[in-house]
Amino acid sequence: MAITVAQKADLVKQFGHKEGDTGSTEVQVALLTARINDLTGHFKANMKDHHGRRGLLKMVSRRRRLLDYLKDTNLEGYRSLIEKLGLRK
Repeated sequence: MAITVAQKADLVKQFGHKEGDTGSTEVQVALLTARINDLTGHFKANMKDHHGRRGLLKMVSRRRRLLDYLKDTNLEGYRSLIEKLGLRK
């Protein structure tokens, strides 16, 4: 299942700098993380879905590039985002 409109609006509100801010790096990473977390359950049930797995890997690499950009431009924002999303263990 894809993330719902309400979930997306909640993520934008939580991670955005102002209302309706969908383009900031933090919001994009949060939305990708929600989609990735949603898809991992799908792949536990459908292990042979290799075409979908390729899309998942593309999302993971896009998130990685956005996090690298955020780390270079705003280190404190990067650290707080990682902590809020629980990405690094």
